[in-house]
Amino acid sequence: MLLRNLCLTSALALTAGHAAAEMNFNRIASFPVVKNMAEGEDTQRETSPEIIAATQDGMTLVYTDSPLGVLGRIDISDPSSPQPLGNVALVGEPTSVGIIGDVAIVGVNTSESYTQPSGVLQAINITDGTVAASCDLGGQPDSVAIAPDQSFVSVAIENERDEDLGDGRTGQMPAGMLAMVSLTDGALACDTLRMVDMTGLAEVSPEDPEPEYVSINALGETVVTLQENNHMVVVSKEGEVISHFSAGAVDLDGIDATDERGALIFTESQKARLREPDAVTWIDDSHFATANEGDMDGGSRGWTIFHKDGTVVYESGTDFEKAIIQIGHYPDKRSDSKGVEPESVTFASFNGTPYVFVGAERASVVGVYDVTNPASPVLKQLLPSGVGPEGYVAIPERNLLISANEKDLIEDGGARAHVMLFEYQNAPASYPHLTSEGADELIGWGALSSMVADKDGIIWAVNDSFYGFQPSIFKIDTTQTPARIVDVIRVHRQNGTPAQKIDMEGITLDGKGGFYVASEGRTDRVVPHAIYHVSAEGLIKDRKGEIGLPAELMAVEKRFGFEGITRIGDTLWMAVQREWKDDPKNHVKLVAYNLETKEWGAVHYPKAEPATGWVGLSEIVAHGDWVYVVERDNQHDHRAVTKKIYRISASEMVPAPLGGPLPVVSKTLVRDLLPDLTSTGGYVLDKVEGLAILEDGTAFFSTDNDGVDDHSGETIFLNIGNIEPAAN
Repeated sequence: MLLRNLCLTSALALTAGHAAAEMNFNRIASFPVVKNMAEGEDTQRETSPEIIAATQDGMTLVYTDSPLGVLGRIDISDPSSPQPLGNVALVGEPTSVGIIGDVAIVGVNTSESYTQPSGVLQAINITDGTVAASCDLGGQPDSVAIAPDQSFVSVAIENERDEDLGDGRTGQMPAGMLAMVSLTDGALACDTLRMVDMTGLAEVSPEDPEPEYVSINALGETVVTLQENNHMVVVSKEGEVISHFSAGAVDLDGIDATDERGALIFTESQKARLREPDAVTWIDDSHFATANEGDMDGGSRGWTIFHKDGTVVYESGTDFEKAIIQIGHYPDKRSDSKGVEPESVTFASFNGTPYVFVGAERASVVGVYDVTNPASPVLKQLLPSGVGPEGYVAIPERNLLISANEKDLIEDGGARAHVMLFEYQNAPASYPHLTSEGADELIGWGALSSMVADKDGIIWAVNDSFYGFQPSIFKIDTTQTPARIVDVIRVHRQNGTPAQKIDMEGITLDGKGGFYVASEGRTDRVVPHAIYHVSAEGLIKDRKGEIGLPAELMAVEKRFGFEGITRIGDTLWMAVQREWKDDPKNHVKLVAYNLETKEWGAVHYPKAEPATGWVGLSEIVAHGDWVYVVERDNQHDHRAVTKKIYRISASEMVPAPLGGPLPVVSKTLVRDLLPDLTSTGGYVLDKVEGLAILEDGTAFFSTDNDGVDDHSGETIFLNIGNIEPAAN
């Protein structure tokens, strides 16, 4: 395990560093699939790209959209600017798609119930949506695969179980099977439909195989995952079972297996964890790779390469998950379940190099592995995906990799579902921006909420209350590329316990090696509005280290409190995120506290009128003769309007007493961050929360990834150059 970890780390360091001559995948565009809805449609409905395919010329993408019951189409003739081609309505729920020429071969679920499953395999003209053929499958289809020689189609007829029946266990009839349909000159020949019985093969519920995913090699052999049965089956092109075997189990050590404790602690184990593979892909005619998502009793957090005789050729163990932990994409709320949940896997060769692409559904990451030697894959990159990567298509002829990301967070006001395009380039890897790779220990991180610059290119950052039982201050070395988290300070009380019930949303230096931290209060959750003095070792001294708000502020406080803290001489300045009870509309307080006199005061800051949702402040930084603030709305992706840095002359920062009229400071726009937020091909992330300015005026900003909870997990940490005003 140690040797495997060292190899993984070395490969990532080469890729994410300075290897400009090495080929890398970089994201070049993101397409929100809501744009495929027709004019007048209700765009507040959920829309979800799941399985995706490309036309033979590589110019058009087609994806299944289950919530809408349609096929979505995207023009990628210019891959850096994908354009909507609209949706094609179907007779049911699409489950999978492949393409022959300009015809999509689609599995459509038309089931009325779990006990009466039904579905069809349809050939649909991509251009006009007409149906050329429709084969009655006699059951509920899931995965569809087209043979490389285009001679037949294999369909996994899952006949999925009712998870609310019988404790959600397998053994529910009717049984699933494999369907095979011949293709004649690219056309479906429905009269050739034949079924391959898979009952009696697996040890787990042999009467109910529930085929999940299929892939076909150049020999015409179909490999099928029986996910819930933890079993693999290989079938010849004639429909005969060549081999079948258990997918086996993995011992997992050094994982976080406890949910809902608000801390990243990787010291636990799960023994004999069943793989329960979901997606599968052939690597060559003898080997295939599985993504071991798990379902009923398993999920081994990694991926595996099998020989088709059942021999395990390679097992990632916890390596994949640990690499994801280092780039801040670990989904802590899934710890007691299946961790990062590798769900999807595909294979393609680019420029002569064979790659396996592994999608972690809950971490929203695509792992890129060089499988030149199937027994020893090398992790080359981790790519940022949209929320919940489900399907992939590779177009090596155009140097393109595309991911379909199924999670649409419209109901929660979050990001919409996206299709993302990556290009294979002779260029350095553009992601991650920040990693803990190379640290002396495995450092998990996320939900960065504020930053402050120190000397020698060091930036300190804090996490917020998402990790309420592990409040932390991270030491970031910005002289490396990508920037590196090289150490972590755990914030604690004098009795040694973590400083619970604080929400660190601001950090500044105390000038003596320690820090002042601002906590955003939630009185309804007994989280105090407060300032804490934290030592260089992370200690908050009881009473002496706590500064509570005065009565004048507590009388008017609201939930959205301090977001950022900075120090000017003996005075601490805190930005209040949104209006409190006594603030005029679109004005928020910049609150001052004098460390020597213990006096409080404030000024008013005029913020933008929100186009949608709300606008507030999320950071404050003093540098030179200026005070800088981050002003942002709460909107994601193409809906975002305000993500900006403004500056205020320090001479205007003269606090007035609380309880009376407050002076209104004037602001000057320094930088609109929207272009920066889309500079790596992704959509606009809503929470720009951190700003740090080095001694020479070089500024970095960062985003909060919400602890990878209903979020892509992506953290933007960018150097935006010198932001000081030019000298006259």
